[in-house]
Amino acid sequence: MDSGGKAMSSITDSMKSSIIVPVVVIEDAKDAVPTAKALLAGGINVMEITLRTAAALDSIRNVAAECPDMIVGVGTVLNLEQAKDAVEAGAKFIVSPGFDEETVKWCVEKGIDVAPGCVTPTEIMAARKLGLRVVKFFPANIYGGLKAITNLAAPFTDMQFIPTGGVNTENIAEFAANPAIFAVGGSWVCKKADISAGNFDKITELCKEARKQAGAQ
Repeated sequence: MDSGGKAMSSITDSMKSSIIVPVVVIEDAKDAVPTAKALLAGGINVMEITLRTAAALDSIRNVAAECPDMIVGVGTVLNLEQAKDAVEAGAKFIVSPGFDEETVKWCVEKGIDVAPGCVTPTEIMAARKLGLRVVKFFPANIYGGLKAITNLAAPFTDMQFIPTGGVNTENIAEFAANPAIFAVGGSWVCKKADISAGNFDKITELCKEARKQAGAQ
């Protein structure tokens, strides 16, 4: 993802305005569209469906086909083959837990927004060399959280981060206020248990509360 040097894509612009990129784990593809609609009702029009379940690709297909107002992406992408499968299913952006050069290069060549996990200066430099200006920072709570991101942003003034792991309603305001933060990722607004139980109204309320705490307009 590139937030500098050229205009942001509609996808990255949506991430920035939503503030929160929900990390969504769906075990039954029939729950995908209701989850997407619950997020939209809560003011969030972007979602990252992770490849942690067998239902992931079908879930992406369902949202892409039936919920045009939702920008659906894919998370937990570990290799190029998975990225290609997800894009074929309808994913509009790619998120990975770490930096895989082959996958990032392919996304850049195809014009697909990608946010690889980068937590060290070396990884950030590798991503930056390929033109990225926004990277994932995961797991944020293990690798030093906001303090680490602030220190990394000092030499990498044109980079921004999407921290995931340990971000929640209690600390989202602090994260969102930091200029090094592009958006935050997290599953607390749409927990797997709530999705499976059909607690979609709860998901909507959690999204509204999180955006309020983050200072969203």
